[in-house]
Amino acid sequence: MTQTRAPLINPVLLVGCVIIMVGFSIRASFGVFQIPIATEFGWARAEFSLAIAIQNLAWGIGQPIFGAIAEKVGDRKAIILGALTYAAGLVASSFAVTPEAHQLLEILVGFGVAGTGFGVILAVVGRAASDANRSMSLAIATAAGSAGQVFGAPLAEYLLGLMQWHQVFMLFAAAILSTLLLLPMMRSPAPPASRAELEASMGSVLKKAMRDPSFSLIFLGFFSCGYQLAFITAHFPAFVTEMCGSIDPSGTLASIGVSTTSALGAVAISLIGLANIAGTLLAGWLGNRYSKKYLLAAIYTGRTIVAALFILLPITPTSVIVFSLTMGSLWLATVPLTSGLVAHIYGLRYMGTLYGIVFFSHQLGSFLGVWLGGRMYDATGDYTFVWWIGVGIGAFSALVHLPIRERPMGAIA
Repeated sequence: MTQTRAPLINPVLLVGCVIIMVGFSIRASFGVFQIPIATEFGWARAEFSLAIAIQNLAWGIGQPIFGAIAEKVGDRKAIILGALTYAAGLVASSFAVTPEAHQLLEILVGFGVAGTGFGVILAVVGRAASDANRSMSLAIATAAGSAGQVFGAPLAEYLLGLMQWHQVFMLFAAAILSTLLLLPMMRSPAPPASRAELEASMGSVLKKAMRDPSFSLIFLGFFSCGYQLAFITAHFPAFVTEMCGSIDPSGTLASIGVSTTSALGAVAISLIGLANIAGTLLAGWLGNRYSKKYLLAAIYTGRTIVAALFILLPITPTSVIVFSLTMGSLWLATVPLTSGLVAHIYGLRYMGTLYGIVFFSHQLGSFLGVWLGGRMYDATGDYTFVWWIGVGIGAFSALVHLPIRERPMGAIA
């Protein structure tokens, strides 16, 4: 009874939210650097897109690695390593002048995001929460990433008006390191696992999960989430800049300082993050009450419809705002539900590693979305084909979640 009465807000959750918020504000801003960096060095759009794509792939590879490090040597040590790697990648990237150097150094940034991101933070937050609060705690931590996205892209756009892009990278490196000052507050509790979970080795749990068809379905379903999110984060500011109709100088947008399509592109990313705070919290609340797999199928269905309508209708400042708010409400709502589904079926003891493996699928999708976006833009001059691929795999993810057996692994024959 005591555990179910534990407070929802605790120091572990608060520190986790700050780390995720700062890390994701930086990660979400990379699309804003797409045009400035490509213009300065005369690169094709695909060059910097590939750098961001490699960052996302490295993030996916690093996620189960950092999850395993956290479970073996401690959460705080894994976060420290992640923050140092993140800062090193940003500082080194600020001196890069060739596309190959950016692409190579984004591996460090990607591993840094892994060490300070969802895989490590959600696992420790999940362990610190009671059964009754777990879904909502995961949603709050996920929403913190959206809070970072709210100000990350506009802040980068503002800073680029004051200084050069490589100086912004240096400031971002200092910001991620500053989060380590809060780590003494993050005292990770022992996982509230059953005796069987505590006695099971990581290898045995991994083998059992890999043999479970539901784990494969969760893995496959998360692919489209990564594709859609990374493609939009990396390319939507440039997409809006080039494809959106002009902004009325006497309209509402101009009156609040959004006078160019470039500024609208940055604001669009911010609006996605803002709407996602509410969407993710709602998903966490619903996840405590309804089937997580059906909620996930509904979210992917909603994304498919919203994306299809946006590309079919004329692209105007109004449609950009409507799309940003509606897609944003579905943006990271998949994360607390997917991580919660993994914890529910396979237990909390090795949640970080198992979710990290699932998240690798997400990042494979991220790599493809970012890289293919730049590649197809250089080949065709627009993003239409890449956009429709996202619509198609979104529909696939909606369907693939339906056969998942949403029962604890011990109950699965």
